[in-house]
Amino acid sequence: MDEALRPTPDATWVLEHDGYNVLTESALESRFALSNGFLGVRASRAVSRGPTWVSWLGYVKWASWPRCYVAGLFDRPNTEPPVPALVPVADWSRVRIVLDGQPQLLADGKTLLGCRRLDMHRGLLLGELIHRSTNGITVEGDELRLVSLADRAAAMQILRFTLDRDGIDVKLEATFAMAGMGMEPERMEPNLGAWRAEGSGKGVAMAGHATLRVGGAVLVPERPFSLRWIWQWRSIAGQRVELDRLVAVARADMPGFDPAPVAAAALERNRVLGWRGMLAAHTTAWRERWQAGDIVIEGDEEMQRAVRFAVYHLTSAANPQDERVSVGARALTGDAYFGHVFWDTEIYLLPFYTAVWPEAARAMLMYRFHTLPAARAKAAAMGFKGALYAWESADTGEETTPARVVGPDGAMVDILTGSMEIHISADIAYAVWQYWRVTGDDAFMRDAGVEILIETARFWVSRAVAEADGARHIRHVIGPDEYHEDVDDNAYTNVLARWNLARALDAVAMLRARRPEHAAAMAVKLRLADSELDDWRDAAARIPTGLDPATGRYEQFAGYDRREPIDLRQYADRKVPIDVVLGRARTQASQVVKQADVVALIGLLPEAFPGAAAEANFRYYEPRCAHGSSLSAGMHALVAARLGDTAMALRFLRQAAEADLEPDPNSAGGIRIAGLGGVWQAVVLGFAGLDLGGEAISLKPQLPPGWRRLSFAVRWRGRALHLGITGRAVRVALTEGPATAIAIAGTTHQLSPGAALEVNVPTRVS
Repeated sequence: MDEALRPTPDATWVLEHDGYNVLTESALESRFALSNGFLGVRASRAVSRGPTWVSWLGYVKWASWPRCYVAGLFDRPNTEPPVPALVPVADWSRVRIVLDGQPQLLADGKTLLGCRRLDMHRGLLLGELIHRSTNGITVEGDELRLVSLADRAAAMQILRFTLDRDGIDVKLEATFAMAGMGMEPERMEPNLGAWRAEGSGKGVAMAGHATLRVGGAVLVPERPFSLRWIWQWRSIAGQRVELDRLVAVARADMPGFDPAPVAAAALERNRVLGWRGMLAAHTTAWRERWQAGDIVIEGDEEMQRAVRFAVYHLTSAANPQDERVSVGARALTGDAYFGHVFWDTEIYLLPFYTAVWPEAARAMLMYRFHTLPAARAKAAAMGFKGALYAWESADTGEETTPARVVGPDGAMVDILTGSMEIHISADIAYAVWQYWRVTGDDAFMRDAGVEILIETARFWVSRAVAEADGARHIRHVIGPDEYHEDVDDNAYTNVLARWNLARALDAVAMLRARRPEHAAAMAVKLRLADSELDDWRDAAARIPTGLDPATGRYEQFAGYDRREPIDLRQYADRKVPIDVVLGRARTQASQVVKQADVVALIGLLPEAFPGAAAEANFRYYEPRCAHGSSLSAGMHALVAARLGDTAMALRFLRQAAEADLEPDPNSAGGIRIAGLGGVWQAVVLGFAGLDLGGEAISLKPQLPPGWRRLSFAVRWRGRALHLGITGRAVRVALTEGPATAIAIAGTTHQLSPGAALEVNVPTRVS
């Protein structure tokens, strides 16, 4: 293959897989998926994999699950319960080869080599194939696929192969597989198709161009249908066949908008570039993102590759150019969770984007601002004021969590998260405040952030009901620990609600001081009076937290301490979640925690755990956590690292990183992007001890065993910094922006523009 198409030589940038296993193939397609935050494609094998369509036969397992997604393209399928879901668009990567009238299916014959590589440095999927058919013909070839980071509307596929025999009648078909799309065609032309979703009215257009060269000569294709190319010729042994295919996609959010001209224009500009120009622009865009977001770990090659895998998918998932979408629980890599957005985005992903790619963070928070009307409507429908954000959000921000589903035994099961897991409003407020503190983006705060803080505060005031004991309780909730439903005064929820109220008061005061005319206009718009602010202060003071002043420990929720304690060490060898082992009823009656709950609170609000309180709470809840969610291990790693238990933190970090790197069938529905965000947080906010939320940057590093050096880049209030940490020193370079202060291990230093500072610090390596 062309030298430009070979993988990056450094193995820590490349994931490689050879062969096929029906149990893990779909998970591999998720791990090696390509995306640019607008367009995503799973890493299904391209050549002669056979068709895929939707089947009701539950005992049939698809050998592959090819999917292409467009962010924000939602419709409501005919499912029960009927919830909006991402609509898969036409599969543009499939190539069919027919030799002497016999289709070459990978399920037939013998695959001698079937290697796929994810080149994370350049955002490329590379494949090698050597396949011997049942009639003895050997096909040997290479493939490159990319979804452009330079032009998010565009994607590309390059295929090169040879046959080992003369005189074979060869037919090659390059198609856009339409089966299972669930959309109505509106326009079908040779190089362009457009479809419209029946329910939402959203549209998509896909344009394509394909060129085939055989022995260097361009063959003219048959064009029997739209977006389908068929070539036929007789083979010469060893003669190289080259297929280049370009794809362009556009989304229409309104029924009256035609996306076809947008897709056609995107295709044309990339045809002018040619595949080499398109590849060069794409790799340049990736190089720039890696300069901003790469983490270098010296002394631990396994974690180096794992952290780059996390940053690769985090980078792939974001689109700073689109404020109408956010990152779903599986990004654009699989069907699980229907593409819905959860609290994961704000708590586990936004810290990465805020520190590394603030433009992407801003766009995701603007998505929450644009969906604020739906959050207000949800709160009102439940009898409350302000804004209660959807637990599961699609494009409109309306609640998409089903109220009931059919369980495995055929009985109906109530789903309570949509009505009870209300901490999401405080999670979003937390992300708003952290983004503003890190970036100093006053325009965002003025135009969107303050309004989100006000409306979420209003929700908490109306939800926290004053009772006879003088407290304003928040009853009937679910905290992050979803093993325990319908509990009262969950500490995570209540402490964050109080924090949300306090920050809303701060935001209003800030706006009045800095932009009084804007504050006055907002007070009129939102009917905000000083008497209401007094009620916020009252609620913030009287919402119970579950804190025991004597021990400094928070009770996870009212009555938690009276539940059955269970020694999870007795179940260390289990292969299934603990609630399956114990049964749902016993799990709910126990102290077993599904995922970081109070531990997550330690990670988010360390100021709520002064002195030895963080240590006391962590040591109490850590052995009670069963880690039934991919979100849990990364948060535990972060907190353990801050507490100085670097060995435990590294163990949890490896657990978090392995969730999608290992051949886990649970990844078939897509990579768990929030868990990867937890990996980044554990490294940068945990081991490096970085804090960007104060009036100066702060660093308290503690490297884990075996790490000789840790380096990374961040942005802070218009500045770009590069940090390097060893066991003996910290080096910080201010590569962009004005002078600033930085506190390293408690001592403040001044950073000058374009200069580097090196401080000898005996960072603890334990």
